[in-house]
Amino acid sequence: MIWAGTELEDVGETLVGAFQNPDLLLGIPLALLGAVFMSFGAQYQHRGVAKVESLTGSAATSGLTGSHLRKLISRPSWVLGSLMLGAAIICQLAALSFAPLIVVQPLGAISLVITTLLNARISGHRPTRRSLIAIGACVGGIFVFVTIAAVFATEKPVSDRQLITILLLMAVVAVVFTAAWIWLRGRITALFYIMAAGVIYGFVATLAKVVITRIQAGDFEWLTLTCLAALILGTVLGAYFVQTAYSSGPPDLVIAGLTVVDPIVAVLIGLIVLGEATGAPLWVYIAFGVVGAVAVWGVFQLARHHPQVVSDSQELPITRGSSGTGEDLGPPSTGSIRITEAVQKVWPEPPVHDPADDER
Repeated sequence: MIWAGTELEDVGETLVGAFQNPDLLLGIPLALLGAVFMSFGAQYQHRGVAKVESLTGSAATSGLTGSHLRKLISRPSWVLGSLMLGAAIICQLAALSFAPLIVVQPLGAISLVITTLLNARISGHRPTRRSLIAIGACVGGIFVFVTIAAVFATEKPVSDRQLITILLLMAVVAVVFTAAWIWLRGRITALFYIMAAGVIYGFVATLAKVVITRIQAGDFEWLTLTCLAALILGTVLGAYFVQTAYSSGPPDLVIAGLTVVDPIVAVLIGLIVLGEATGAPLWVYIAFGVVGAVAVWGVFQLARHHPQVVSDSQELPITRGSSGTGEDLGPPSTGSIRITEAVQKVWPEPPVHDPADDER
């Protein structure tokens, strides 16, 4: 009992000390601003991809073609979404220069909530009880996961050997996902693209933090340049998977996967490769496994019960917001109606509009 009390006291002192850090107080607002940009950027890009598919008459579920990419550049909604995602990346990089990775990454989960509300308003698909439970599992699981990491993980300098290990692992991951996409591209779903982008972006976030730290320390040599090149290549590959995912699923499902998988991978790299939680008690690792599994479970449940996914998969007309099962075919729940009404007050007119639509 004395040991437990001492441990809780140490945890409390760690949290208090963290929030007294002025750099952290700058990093958190920047990360939250990045989450807002990510939410709107995802919605605009999703709309752009959908419009291009409609104009070309060909789906991009097996991968964006050169024709798709050329037409996307001419879509104002997609370009605006790209600019917003660029702003989100800038905010995140700025946040990483002030705050640890394990604090910045989970705040991206806020974008899932914003994207869900925005997509519900624009698409007309009310969130169902199952989809809300899935979203809660995603957001709650990732926040608990990274909160534990923030308490027990210690940020350490990254050695050259550890950095090379990260680069090699990232190369293997990129090759495996690319090969799987080439081999199975006719049969894979949005979840594959979401998971692939999330894992790759987990490595990208880690490399971004390393590059920023090395530049701040004036350590700008060949390994830093290699990391920068890998960061850029990983960002491009992940972006391709994300754009393809938009053709297979709604934007809030894509954001759900990214905001869960990305920070989990980044934290696992810190724990396994960088040894940032050496000496942590066994229950911490057990907790990591449990809450991480809950967050990933939420992504799979959202992919299965998202009202827009279910509606799009049905040949016969169904009530919007239904999961396609008998128990959900009745009127929407009171909570769902309240959410929709609240969003309508915030966004009386959906903010996503493509000026090019007026010309067609």
